[in-house]
Parts: sequence; C-alpha cells; structure tokens
Amino acid sequence: MTRSAFHARALLAVLLLAAVVLPAWAGRNLAFEPYGAVAGGTVAVAMREGDAPGAAFDQVDAASGGALRRAVGAMDFEGKAGTQLDLPGIGAYDRVLVVGIGDGAASPRMLEDLGGAVGQMAAGSTAPRIELLWDGDQSDAGAHLAFGAELGRYRFDRYRSADAGKAPVGRGELVIRTPAGARAGEVYAAQWAPVAAAVAFARDLVTEPGGAVWPEEFVARTREAFAGIANVEIAVLDVAAMERLGMGGILSVGQGSARPPRLLAVRYRGGRGGDAPIAFVGKGITFDSGGISLKDGDGMWRMKYDMSGAAAATGAVLAIAGRRAPVDVVAVAALAENMPSGTAGRPGDVVRTASGRTFEVMSTDAEGRMVLTDAVWYAQREFSPRAVIDIATLTGSIVTALGDEYAGLFSNDDTLAAQLQAAGAAAGEELWRMPLHPSYAEDLESPIADLRNGGVRGAGAGIGAHFIGSWIEDGMPWAHLDIAGMAWRESEGLPTSPAGATGFGVRLFDRLVRDAHE
Repeated sequence: MTRSAFHARALLAVLLLAAVVLPAWAGRNLAFEPYGAVAGGTVAVAMREGDAPGAAFDQVDAASGGALRRAVGAMDFEGKAGTQLDLPGIGAYDRVLVVGIGDGAASPRMLEDLGGAVGQMAAGSTAPRIELLWDGDQSDAGAHLAFGAELGRYRFDRYRSADAGKAPVGRGELVIRTPAGARAGEVYAAQWAPVAAAVAFARDLVTEPGGAVWPEEFVARTREAFAGIANVEIAVLDVAAMERLGMGGILSVGQGSARPPRLLAVRYRGGRGGDAPIAFVGKGITFDSGGISLKDGDGMWRMKYDMSGAAAATGAVLAIAGRRAPVDVVAVAALAENMPSGTAGRPGDVVRTASGRTFEVMSTDAEGRMVLTDAVWYAQREFSPRAVIDIATLTGSIVTALGDEYAGLFSNDDTLAAQLQAAGAAAGEELWRMPLHPSYAEDLESPIADLRNGGVRGAGAGIGAHFIGSWIEDGMPWAHLDIAGMAWRESEGLPTSPAGATGFGVRLFDRLVRDAHE
C-alpha cells in the first residue's frame, strides 16, 4: 500500500460562520452579543477572589438591590477558582450562577473553564435563555467562553428514553455577552467550533457500547465525520492487506474476534507541498476482554473505552482539518477487538510484526502495545513524519502513579516532550513526564524472540512505553502518551469534561499544532 492508494475526499471549504447565532449540537443555540445590562432572567457571572469581584458581578448585584452580594456573603463564597454558587430568586433574576475564577489573570484556559461551568448548568436547565456576562477586554474571550461551554454541555443521550410530560432541558439560547459582541462568534466558528465538534466525535465513539462500535464501524463513522472536509485522504487496510504487509501484531490481537481488525489512516494536507506530517498513532481496541488472558469481570464494561487513543488521534486530525490549519498531520488508528475464542492468540505465542521483529506473548491482555508495533511502523514507513506521537489507554500502573490528574508522557526527544507538556497545560489536558530507563530493555529479554510483550513486575507503564519505542526508527522524535487514567471520568467531571468519556488528546494535539507548528 503506497501513498497513491489514498482516495481524496470531496473538496468543500469549512464555512466560517459570521452569524450572531450559531446552532449547537447540544440543543441550545449559541449566540454572541455585546456586553451590557441584563435586568432579569437567568444569568451567569464570574467572581474574582478578593475585594473586587468584577464589573459584571457588581452590575448584577446593583440590579438585584444588593441581594447578590448578601447571598454570596451568607454562603461564605469567596470566588476561589473551581468553585461555583447556584442562586435562585436573586432580586428580579430567576437564577444567578456565580463561578469563582480565583485571583489570577484571565487566560484562555480559565475562560474555557468558566464557559464549561456555565455550559454544564445550561445543559440541565429549563430556562429558555441564559446569559453569560464577561466584562474583560480580551479580544478572544467570547470565543474561549463559547468553546468551554460547548465542551461542558456535552451529553450522550442516544440510548435514553424521552421523559414524557417533563419540561425539556438544555433547550433555548445560551448568550455570550462580551465587549467583542458578534465578532467573538466569527472567531469561535473559525477556530474553536471545529475543535469542539471533534471532541464530541471522540467522546461519542468512546461512550458507545463495544457492540455498537467495532473496527469496521469505527472506520464508517470516521468517513462520515470527514465527508466534505477539504484536503483529507483516508486509507483503510483490511485483513488481506495487513497479511501482505506481515502485520502480525494487530492481526494476532484481532484473530479471536468475529469482527476483523482494520488499520485506518487519515491524512490532512494543509501545509506547503512536501511538508512532512506529524503522525498521531492511536490504540483502537474497540472492546478489550483481555483475550485468553481474560480480565476480571469487575469493571470490564469500561473496556469499551480502550479505543480512546484511536478516537483522540482521529479526532485531532478532524479538528485541525476542520479549522483549515496550515500544517500536515496524519492519524493512524490500530483497530481490533480483543476477544477469547478458539482462534484467539495464546500466551507463549511468538508474533512476527511488519518490521520483521518478533515478540513473545506473555499476556494477551497486553494487546495495546501489540497493535501499536505495526501502527507506528506503518506511520513511519508510509508517511516519513517529522515526529510520531502514540496515544493509548495502555496500563493500570500509570493510574497508580498519576491518578486522574495527568497522563503519562514518555519520549526520546526533550524538545517534543516540552512542547507536549506546554500544550497540555494550555489546553487543560496535562502530562507528567516519566522515565525511559535502559534497564527496561533487559526486563523484556526473551529466550526465543527479539523481546517479550511484558510479564514484568514493577514499572509497568515504562515497560509498555519501552516496548512500543522499540519499533521507532533511530533519530525519529517520538512520544508515548499513556492516558489510562484520563480517558474516562466516572463521577466527578471537570468544567470542560463532564463525567464519562473525556476525548482526552484532541485538545492537546490541536494546541500542540497551534503553538509549535503553525
């Protein structure tokens, strides 16, 4: 399979919407209006920590005859970052949501968190119109507030029954009022709406049951999402094509399932002709039973999320292509279902990968690294990228080490690692760099193959990273992101990531491209 095997999608420019009101996929219309007085209804305001809560807060307080300040004082609410106070019946207002923003300077991330908190409230409200007031003079504040609101109000309701007789929630209008007015809507539509849609695409894929999204269905939904986006090429390798290339890694994982594996590549050419792309390579196990090394049944339902890396990699290219960024990027998704059956691979098997290297299977539940051997090889061979970044829900040990605050970052390149950490901090998808110790190579020595795929106690996340890195060519900048603790939030969400699938990685990669490559 060569580059000439790609089929270009139809050319259709992404619309730069300049309208004041934009349709929202979460149910409410998103509107942008100039900052000004709002005398009643449902409003949301930020509150700074300290003696000066902010002009918008003061305005609502004055309109309520001081009722807002009295209510805040009675509740001992101080405006600390990450806090909020939901107050019904304040003066003439039906409801006032006060969101604490701390005492720091306004930043895009802070504005997105503020918008996310309001978006979550809006998603559960029956109010026909909700107004978010921001008096700051940042030119792009409205766009970031809207971006956060879109992320925060995400809901997955495909399998819920309608609540007959109940007032509909999340309908009507969410108005972003800033000094920029309607201009904020233009910036949002061009730069941030495509990213929000891409995050929703990734979250939808991850949230769907494993019986609803399998490798071929993942491909079909990707084709649908990219239909009409300019300069995009999609290629799919089926079993026969992977057999011709000798992709034993991905084939050995998928051979136990009645649903065959696929290797998906989505390339966006937005840069100058001849530019080397950045390659995002994602683990796409659409359901992980563990295979013959069967997982414990407790919590196995969540293993539908084991394709979060592939969803993030593909979603990142969707975001970047949707906003027509002047760069070249490619997503490679290694898609397989890991199931136990009479045809499944076994512990003790020796697998030969497309590169010619072999590994001994110590556990069929270490399947993510197995499929990524062929995926990172393919990304390097087919696209000659400037860097390879793989992303995977790879190990439980990274959750033990970092919890749900950071994804693990492993890299052979200090510059790439620093760029990723900076992008994560800016996007709210943070990374913590972990070591790649030379002793990991000794830990994976095999008596009958080039190396083993695991079976070592101790530094499980580092061992997994080293295994994948063994398929990276000398001199190729590479990073591995272990997002096992970040891809799903069980109950406690964040302002821009409600409980459930987070789509972690889409915003991170989009920010990396914005800050380091555009």
